Parts: sequence; structure tokens; C-alpha cells
Amino acid sequence: MRIAIVGKKTETNNYVKYVKSIGAEPVVTFSMGDVVHCGGLILPGGGDITPAFYGEKNHGSRNINTELDILQLQALDLCIRESIPVLGICKGLQIINVGFGGSLIQDLPTASIHRYEDGDKYHSTVTLEDSILHKLYGESPVVNSAHHQAIKELGSGLSAIQWCPDDNCIEAIVHTRLPILGVQWHPERIDEKRAMISGQKLLTYFASLISSSRE
Repeated sequence: MRIAIVGKKTETNNYVKYVKSIGAEPVVTFSMGDVVHCGGLILPGGGDITPAFYGEKNHGSRNINTELDILQLQALDLCIRESIPVLGICKGLQIINVGFGGSLIQDLPTASIHRYEDGDKYHSTVTLEDSILHKLYGESPVVNSAHHQAIKELGSGLSAIQWCPDDNCIEAIVHTRLPILGVQWHPERIDEKRAMISGQKLLTYFASLISSSRE
């Protein structure tokens, strides 16, 4: 099983290890030709998305890479057309939301709940009953995050399935028809002893979507 990761090789080492942890082959690439020949796509974390892509001026976005945004949005579009499963992580969730016409809060007033200046913040969440995350992790899993932006308006066809109870920040989304899932937290680097959940469990579920899409 080959899983594409659209991002810089120097910034995706954790995602490469994550994919390898279930015996799959990671393909770090900017090539749409590579993506279409993979079974699934991971959109990784990173800087902020160019606000113009959701119809706004910059009001607090930083670490922007417009060229990378374009490539990641193109990869998402390709996977939508080809019914290739997609997993978005942190920025990747936001790319999914923007790709389906949604918007972002550019600088959360409650960002201190979701990040430390030097790393991940662990905090509680609530999952939607009967959602895949509820089945995988229960009603109130602790997760790790490091973001200062969040979903404002959900994109077309997307549903929220996880929230932070302290500020109602959306922590995970799924598409209602397509094999597309996004989480605002970081399963690829979560401290399982600290959070008491396995990040690999989410990737194993994603791999099952890939296997199902091939049938």
C-alpha cells in the first residue's frame, strides 16, 4: 500500500515514520502523477493557508507558502475526482475545509488552549456519538495540538465529528459521501502514554478506507 504525502521532505519525517508504522510505503511528493498512483493521500501539518483562497485578507495568518497551498489543493481535487481516500492532519484538515469552500478563523482568541509556543498542548475533546472517532477513541479522548487557526465555516459536504469543549473548536471532520477525514490534532506524533490513545489506530482505519476503495 502506497500513501502519498504532499509536503516538503524536510518537514514530513514524522509522517513518513507514521505511514511506515503500519507497513505502508510513504511517497513524499509534489507530483500529481505520483499521487494518482498511490492508494491514499495524507495532507500534513504546516504553516497557515493563504487567506485569499477562502476570500479574506490576512488578519493574523503566518508562515504562508502559497505555492505549497496550491499543490495541496490540487492533490485534494485529484483525489476527489479519483475517489482516493484523504487524511488531513492539522493544516491538512484546514486544506480540506478550504478545498470544499469553507473558511478559517485566522487567529484564535483561545489559541493558548491548543498550543504551547514550543510544542504540543494536550487537551480534552468530545466526539460525536456513532462517529468513527467515537468508535476508535470513545467519548472524550485527550489529543495533542499545536495550532492557532481553526475552522470557521464548514465546507460543503463536510461534517464535524469532534470538538474542544472549552471553546467549541472543531477538532475533526469527515465528508458525508467521500472517504475524506481530517483531524486538527497530531496522531503522527502523539505521546500515547500521556494521551492514553493510539495515533496508529487512526492510520489503520485510514488504511482500511484505502483497501475498501480498491474493491
